[in-house]
Amino acid sequence: MKNKDIILILDFGSQYTQLIARRVRESKVFSKIVPYNISAEEIVKINPKGIILSGGPASVYDEDAPLPRKEIFKLNKPILGVCYGMQILTHMFGGKVKETTDREYGRAELFIDNNKGIFESLPGNLTCWMSHGDEVKKLPVGFTSIAHTLNNPVAAIANRPKKIYGVQFHPEVVHTQRGAQILTNFLFQVCGCLPRWTMDKFLNESVKEIRETVGDKTVVCGLSGGVDSSVAAMMIHQAIGKRLYCIFVDNGLLRKNEALAVERTFKGHFKLNLICAQAQNRFLQRLKNITDPEQKRRIIGDEFAKVFEEASKKIKGAAFLGQGTLYPDVIESISPLGGPSATIKTHHNVGGLPKNLKLKLIEPLRDLFKDEVRAIGKHLGLPDTVLKRQPFPGPGLAIRIIGEVNEERLNILREADERVLEEIKKAGLYNDIWQSFAILLPIKTVGVMGDKRTYENAVALRCVTSSDGMTADWVKLPYEILTKISNRIINEVAGVNRVVYDISSKPPSTIEWE
Repeated sequence: MKNKDIILILDFGSQYTQLIARRVRESKVFSKIVPYNISAEEIVKINPKGIILSGGPASVYDEDAPLPRKEIFKLNKPILGVCYGMQILTHMFGGKVKETTDREYGRAELFIDNNKGIFESLPGNLTCWMSHGDEVKKLPVGFTSIAHTLNNPVAAIANRPKKIYGVQFHPEVVHTQRGAQILTNFLFQVCGCLPRWTMDKFLNESVKEIRETVGDKTVVCGLSGGVDSSVAAMMIHQAIGKRLYCIFVDNGLLRKNEALAVERTFKGHFKLNLICAQAQNRFLQRLKNITDPEQKRRIIGDEFAKVFEEASKKIKGAAFLGQGTLYPDVIESISPLGGPSATIKTHHNVGGLPKNLKLKLIEPLRDLFKDEVRAIGKHLGLPDTVLKRQPFPGPGLAIRIIGEVNEERLNILREADERVLEEIKKAGLYNDIWQSFAILLPIKTVGVMGDKRTYENAVALRCVTSSDGMTADWVKLPYEILTKISNRIINEVAGVNRVVYDISSKPPSTIEWE
């Protein structure tokens, strides 16, 4: 999408970098995260209205501290440094940053000494979120302190003639009062941006761009029925219609009736060209006697790529491959610092599509975060059953069956999982819970049914709340709901005589068991 107003965010490895980008976009200004060592020439090409330096775990006086190139400060662009970003400004403009004995972590009272610029129309004091062990000991020439805390005389700095500001706290987190206003003051008052980044505008321009790129050629797209692939497919379909062919790989590791639901929605209702590749036996054959979780993932990813390649080769004239790649995936692939979320997010990857397909990529969602994708899906008329679907791992039920995966164990888990989802939906909790599902354990336990001894499977129930999947806490489900779920699984699912509830948080546990 062509944007007149862009804010560049230089990534120094903060856990909050993506949150800064989201906050900027919530103000209807397009933001883009780039590596901290981006060149001045590249910035000139992008021509942003302003630059934000993110926080980060390093100290500016460390020998290998990540620092931006000096030339970016000669571009006369407004700059806001956040936490470590403020220390970078101090250090690179000739001030001094040193380790402090009075470290500030968590909430702190901020006292504003000058309410012009980024503090325009704010009260004299507010609660902010601190996370630092260093502080500014000497200000650079041309800079003044514009806020302080009880422990820190320099909590925000400004060089107004150069339109450069720094804050020692994190305005992007919800714990900082009026943090959103501090950011919008920078965007609108300091940088002169206008609020014109909207999803309907993005959709219209993206559809036009897809149409121009594809021309009269054909696109193939992997469709899983999840939010990302569904929205990507619908965008491409809106652009080129029947020249889109979607491939749905039924690997036999899906939930009950899931393949049927995908076919009804996209082939039946939306009239997409949908090819259902039936490959259940192939996947199960390769998973036979496999118990190691990593090996399961590798096998499933490898087999998926083979099935998709075979199906796509049958489509004549295919020149493009449509994918639902999201912006966080793009960020992690370009960040020189790796980012705090890089290894966590790859945990449930099932492997990419084959590189030898020789198709050009179409990734209509590569500039969007998940909430923006859902907004686009709403514009395209996708139902809530798709848009509000809880996350489902790429390897499917294979990583919710601890131990070997076979048809018998899959059927037990499908039936148990269906009853979990039914009761969660009946209670009106489905949209409030990040994920709710059953896990089939590799143990059997003694039970009593109809005065007879049983020796059957145990099922674990997992329900968690989360905002992004990076951290999660277990849901304190009412006892009545736990009772209903347990009773239904034990009484209705053959082969199960015990249900347990997982009350672990992430970290130290993960959401999925494998």
